[in-house]
Amino acid sequence: MSQKNRLQEGGRIDRGQPLTFTFNGESYQGYAGDTLASALIANGVDVIGRSFKYSRPRGLVAAGAEEPNGVVQLGATEATQIPNVRATQQSLYQGLVAASTNGWPNVETDLMGLVGKIGGKMMPPGFYYKTFMFPQSMWPTYESYIRKAAGLGRASKEKDVDIYDKMNQHTDLLVVGAGPAGLMAALVAARAGIRVIIADEQNEFGGSLLSSNERIDGKPAAEWVAEVVNELAQFDDVLMLANSQVNGYHDHNFLTIQQHCTDQFADRAPNGAVAQRLHRVRAKWVVLATGAHERPLVFGNNDLPGSMQASAVSTYINRFGVVPGKELVLMTSNDNAYRAAIDWHDAGRRVVAIVDSRTTPQGAWIEAARERGISIIVGSGVIEAHGSKRVTGVSIAPLNESGDKVTGSIVKMKADTIATSGGWSPVIHLSCHTGSRPVWSDEVIGFLPGPSLQKQLTAGAINGAFTTAEALSQGREAAYDALVHLGLDKPEVSVPSTEDVVEGTPMALFHIPHIKPTSKAPKQFVDYQNDVTAAGIELACREGFESIEHVKRYTAMGFGTDQGKLGNINGMAIAAKALQQSIPETGTTIFRPNYTPVTFGAIAGRDCGELFDPKRFTAMHAWHVERGAKFEDVGQWKRPWYFPKGNESMQEALNRECLATRESVGILDASTLGKIDIQGKDAREFLGRVYSNAWAKLAVGKCRYGLMCGEDGMVFDDGVTSCLGENHFLMTTTTGGAAHVLEWLELYHQTEWPEMEVYFTSVTDHWSTMTISGPNSRKLLEKLTDDDVSKDSFAYMDWKHITVAGVPARVFRISFTGELSYEINVQANYGMQVWKALFEHEETFNLTPYGTETMHILRAEKGFIIAGQDTDGSVHPFDLGMPWAVAMKKPFSFIGKRGMQREDCVRADRKQLVGLKTIDPNVVLPEGAQGVFDPQAPIPMPMVGHVSSSYWSACLGRSVAMGFVKGGHDKMGEKVFYPLVDGRVVEAEICSPIFLDPKGERQHV
Repeated sequence: MSQKNRLQEGGRIDRGQPLTFTFNGESYQGYAGDTLASALIANGVDVIGRSFKYSRPRGLVAAGAEEPNGVVQLGATEATQIPNVRATQQSLYQGLVAASTNGWPNVETDLMGLVGKIGGKMMPPGFYYKTFMFPQSMWPTYESYIRKAAGLGRASKEKDVDIYDKMNQHTDLLVVGAGPAGLMAALVAARAGIRVIIADEQNEFGGSLLSSNERIDGKPAAEWVAEVVNELAQFDDVLMLANSQVNGYHDHNFLTIQQHCTDQFADRAPNGAVAQRLHRVRAKWVVLATGAHERPLVFGNNDLPGSMQASAVSTYINRFGVVPGKELVLMTSNDNAYRAAIDWHDAGRRVVAIVDSRTTPQGAWIEAARERGISIIVGSGVIEAHGSKRVTGVSIAPLNESGDKVTGSIVKMKADTIATSGGWSPVIHLSCHTGSRPVWSDEVIGFLPGPSLQKQLTAGAINGAFTTAEALSQGREAAYDALVHLGLDKPEVSVPSTEDVVEGTPMALFHIPHIKPTSKAPKQFVDYQNDVTAAGIELACREGFESIEHVKRYTAMGFGTDQGKLGNINGMAIAAKALQQSIPETGTTIFRPNYTPVTFGAIAGRDCGELFDPKRFTAMHAWHVERGAKFEDVGQWKRPWYFPKGNESMQEALNRECLATRESVGILDASTLGKIDIQGKDAREFLGRVYSNAWAKLAVGKCRYGLMCGEDGMVFDDGVTSCLGENHFLMTTTTGGAAHVLEWLELYHQTEWPEMEVYFTSVTDHWSTMTISGPNSRKLLEKLTDDDVSKDSFAYMDWKHITVAGVPARVFRISFTGELSYEINVQANYGMQVWKALFEHEETFNLTPYGTETMHILRAEKGFIIAGQDTDGSVHPFDLGMPWAVAMKKPFSFIGKRGMQREDCVRADRKQLVGLKTIDPNVVLPEGAQGVFDPQAPIPMPMVGHVSSSYWSACLGRSVAMGFVKGGHDKMGEKVFYPLVDGRVVEAEICSPIFLDPKGERQHV
């Protein structure tokens, strides 16, 4: 296979190891050491994708993480698809399959490209705000087309075949970036004997030195890199992470690193191997040595394939042995970019001209270019590129001294490649993640990191130190500073000698003018990925967007996976000029995580499937399965829903379970209820603050029901809490609310009342709980214990330590059914033993297991609420008819007290919980049905409430329901109507929610 742009020698690739890969269905060849980008260039592939908005053909611009166009889809099978992978960061491997993320029917012939011809007029910034408003009937159509056009790549719908990991790390020093500054900092720290992590996004350490012809200590820079890497590898406390992007810098020196473990080398990881790993790092100190990105210049048609960064051209030549074309025009505003032209010439290709915007550039690089016979055109700029799917030529024109006007005639030259450089932008993204605002530097012509808000140091190009000598020196000093802060001695480490060339003063140039006004000139792209043009930014400013943050959002500059790496400074400069103010006055947008895209797999790690949402079983689960229980999921628990016998329907099973419980004994596996052990000398006071009722006088051996409210006064959970000792309590919660309640208790303890001595421990899994209910429940319990459980000895809302079936137990006399009930709690390992012992008396007492649905019916007959079903975050205790559960006179205000006293919460027409008896007793109201007072009212009818709980009661021989009605507590006996979706209107009478045993005599026997 021909690699027409591949050099015969040079680079860090292994020509003895050819690799075959596929791009857009075509087969190509590269070498080990290539990236996908360098291999595509080697094979002369110009068009990598199509632009997001205008569908213009796009080629590679950069060679690293800043690449805006070369975003591809990877994966040989549907299950291994990965979208939004930068071709510049993907190592080439045998059999790699990649494709463009857009372009229909293909990237070479994209019908949407017609839009790009006229898109400037039809799709200016904000066109979607102005265009897709009317008529409203077209919104669904607009949405379907917008969704088709949006996005880069696609996620696979099949299960990911790879394994991902997460790892927590602690280190004394984290060095971000393994260029000269980062390597020097890591070397000094390692020699000091501290724990060091050094991470770099490239597949090998060295940074800019990997593509440089510099010499360090008299030898090629790559050799110095190899020596440092080899030394670092000898330290046990040094962790070296290549192929690892530090994506986020968070509070308290917490950073996240996405490490590509095997996906850089294979379509899927070998069996048992990890594809990617997310390192979550807590660092005592951090050194940011993240370098800088070269800024391309903005000019007409600067997005044509073949228009690249000058530094990228040098990287492809020196590191990958690839020349991206045949004839080069270099446009620059600084000396550094001359290296690209020199590298191009030395590779045996023609440099048409160097176009320097400065009028009198002088220095060693300029002389080196002249010695090679390269033509240098000064005081000028490339104002326009020509071509369709590849650069074919350029238009060059002289510029005035400030570079904002064309001052002479245009000269056209043929070329297939344009390299541009407007200087360097320090990579400050991670420092911005911490909340630090960047500071503009006229000397650097870029933003530098602002004052650090964390234990953070910076070194190298991020500080505007663009020479290797400065980077090495700053890397050492940053490590020394970290060691001083850590209270450690500084090892003697000399800075290696370099041969850095003194460079001339760069020119602050961002936008090359055209002979036509910006709005009429060929498109001048600022943000390649989002098709943001100079004309678009100027238009946004004319339309009144003066804040750079507003300009960003109106134009989409810096959105997407690009995050403004190349375009932000140019965009801010153009906006500043349009607003007639300086760049510091205009300011910069603040970057946020993630620096580069992170896969969901890396974020999730192994927390997927059952490890993400584990199934929880009670100790009696196997027994329930044997009895044919139907299960429902409640807060990860598998709870028995009901126990059908033979061919029973669900309702028949429920009727049987309810009647058996009311007439003899029913048993419920209640092990899943949340249980929180609360201890400490302030435990009693704490309970009084989090519950709405009083707890100061609850005696040992007693239980109390309580409501828990949010700050707004609205109920979010309830339960019974028992006093086990003077400073020891056991709180029960709803099954689904257990985790939230524990989190709520910890939150208030840690943030509001940290002075209180109180401790919380979840003990839900420690106990098996079985509740026996019904008139014969005492007789059943007496069969299994010698302790006195009589009414006089064991009263309602008491608890006791007794022995049940030979097992020590805590037994609580509480009831959620309104029947005589005992809640038996034993250590979980004995749950099945006690459960089976109870069922040895099954026939004697018609002992009947029941599930959650029967539990709901039994409690609804008694008017007992279920938090989350009869509460929805908008009802307080008084709405529920439970003023007895609120102690307004407690000495310390409980959570929610002020909330429930707000003006809105004391309105007479609030929706209040009531009972509902359908006039036709055989009709069961649907839960959620909306009530109205006037069924003849025109649509939309004024709704007055809804049904929250509704069941058929076999015990009462009719339906029972609970729901909310406006002012319902004062409307007892009145009628409310429920129009249903099938056209029926069900009439119901508002009544007390207590349908059975209103005096509670059955539970007190």
